[in-house]
Amino acid sequence: MQYDVIIVGGGAVGLATALQLKKQSPKLKVVVLEKENVVANHQTGNNSNVIHSGVYYKPGSLKAKNCINGYNMLLDFLRENEVPFNLCGKVIVATEERELPTLKTIFERGQANGLSNLKMLTGPQVKEYEPHVASIAGIHVPQTGIVDYRVVAEKYAELFQKYDGHLKLGEKVLDVQLGNGQAVVVTQKGSYTGKLVVNCAGLYSDKIAKLTLKDVNFKIIPFRGEYYKLRKEKEYLCKTLIYPVPDPAFPFLGVHFTTMVGGGVECGPNAVLAFRREGYKKSDVNLPELAETLAWPGFRKVAAKYWRTGLGEMHRSFSKAAFTKALQKLMPDIREEDLVEGGAGVRAQACDRTGGLLDDFLILEDKQVINVCNAPSPAATSSLAIGKTVADWAGKRL
Repeated sequence: MQYDVIIVGGGAVGLATALQLKKQSPKLKVVVLEKENVVANHQTGNNSNVIHSGVYYKPGSLKAKNCINGYNMLLDFLRENEVPFNLCGKVIVATEERELPTLKTIFERGQANGLSNLKMLTGPQVKEYEPHVASIAGIHVPQTGIVDYRVVAEKYAELFQKYDGHLKLGEKVLDVQLGNGQAVVVTQKGSYTGKLVVNCAGLYSDKIAKLTLKDVNFKIIPFRGEYYKLRKEKEYLCKTLIYPVPDPAFPFLGVHFTTMVGGGVECGPNAVLAFRREGYKKSDVNLPELAETLAWPGFRKVAAKYWRTGLGEMHRSFSKAAFTKALQKLMPDIREEDLVEGGAGVRAQACDRTGGLLDDFLILEDKQVINVCNAPSPAATSSLAIGKTVADWAGKRL
């Protein structure tokens, strides 16, 4: 089977890239290979489903540029295709004096990234938006919204196929062979020949990259994020989205409250090491994958530096009381009995050899391969912008 572009991974980024390629060059033969029997089964389908505004990100970074461009492209897409969403806004709140400098930095970044109508709030002003929140200051971000990214990805896939793109499900990639100006991608069902391979494999992006690149100096470390939900009778406690001031040392935003587009309120996530790359349950263990994680020099350095934080996250994972206590920092009225167990997601966090947790997008290229190696949150929000960038690069090679 001969193609111009072979895309590995049927999540939001892979499907958005495929859709953008077909929109830009309808005659290109493009195939998406997805190992699961449905699209968006991992990171895309298991997250907070927030439409991010770009308020947190360093101005000029790939993360900031792609989020802001992707935000506008996503909203246009949702409206054009009648996908339900809600721009409900959110508050980011400080509960301690030491958080105020970071809160100020976030506000300044949001302004630098072009977000209009941001408001710096006093503690009493925060209560005008979220009456049950405890804070000493906050920011109101009107651009933030909610959507179901699984539905978004399914719409990407539907339109891609309408443009005569090929989507192959249940096709796990086993090998990528380069030579003579062609790439051969081998799956458990067959092989596909193409001019260019685009790796959007998410939790396995480093594994796919290693098939074609000699020097891959990072490893994907899987972090599971676990959620609770508010009981129906307690949903009044949260009107929109409530976020803490994040710890600048970590690429995670902290436990927060998120209203869902289909109804209900999620609380979380925490961030604990997953013992397998697709480990959505505490009992999910893959010994070879866990051994790889523990043997990675960068992970050992992260563990040595932040072991107290890691133990705290693990404690919250096994103790509902501890999880509740973390939420009470934002919302004192909440009680352990107000929470029911929710779902979980696994984040593909790239970690370099020196112990750096990569916070920006990482894209590694070779003549016949484009590897989207680190696409952290807000990758779903940014998916159409990332897809367009990759499609532009691909177009120059074809």
